[in-house]
Amino acid sequence: MNIHPTAIIDPSAELGQGVEVGAHAYIGPHCKVGDGTRIYPNAVLQGYTTLGKNCQVSPGAVLGGFPQDVKFKEWPSYVQIGDNVLIRECVTVNRATGENEATIIGDGCMLMAYAHVAHNCVLGKEVILANSVQLGGHVEVGDYAFLGGIIAIHQFVKIGKLAIMSGGSASRQDTPPFSMSDGRPSVIVGINKVGLKRRGYDLAARTRLKKAFNLLWFSGLNQKQALEAIRNEIEMDEAVQELVSFVENSKRGIRRPHEEMRNDRERPDAAVEATDALIENLMECN
Repeated sequence: MNIHPTAIIDPSAELGQGVEVGAHAYIGPHCKVGDGTRIYPNAVLQGYTTLGKNCQVSPGAVLGGFPQDVKFKEWPSYVQIGDNVLIRECVTVNRATGENEATIIGDGCMLMAYAHVAHNCVLGKEVILANSVQLGGHVEVGDYAFLGGIIAIHQFVKIGKLAIMSGGSASRQDTPPFSMSDGRPSVIVGINKVGLKRRGYDLAARTRLKKAFNLLWFSGLNQKQALEAIRNEIEMDEAVQELVSFVENSKRGIRRPHEEMRNDRERPDAAVEATDALIENLMECN
């Protein structure tokens, strides 16, 4: 281990092999830091926080702070962070509200500067939160989702696997898996073709998802009619079934595209094609 002499480490904290702790960093009570993790200067693990192996916590980040919830009574609750997670400057991740509950961040996530993950949020693996993304309490984000800069997500919202939301968006309703969405409030503009290709979904799988999206949000059918049409007209592979299950189980609902977008069947495809290069470049940079 390499611990700077000005760092403060609570006696109850547990540090793994090869951990580095920078100047004036603080690791509070009941924290666990996995092998090879780096805690940079002035970072804070306030308490009840577990970090996996080979993580990086940048200066000014605060993990394990009290939830911003007036019901919280300072009982034990947790932040659980997986392996290979990159946490940049001034990120905040709050403990859960309920006793013995946890805020969870999966393996391989990247939280860019000033992102906020509120109490009881659950992030899947390899989620990217760009600069200043703000997640309200109890938000769930699926594997491989990408949230662009300065996005605001209302509490209890669910964002599905491989969804991508453009910077500056905001949502009070759920965002389905495999989708690309934009706006305040955010609406679906097509499928996340770039992300799907990168994750090995072949042309046939992408075509089935695209047809399902068109039936659900660009055909003029209501949700019940669209789901029935999907079952009758599209092979129910794993991805299509995941989409259907997400829509059926959504508690906050999914905002439908604007009327003019639904009336112009070419517009969703045009939106996808127009942003593919931008998304490709953005994801390459990250």
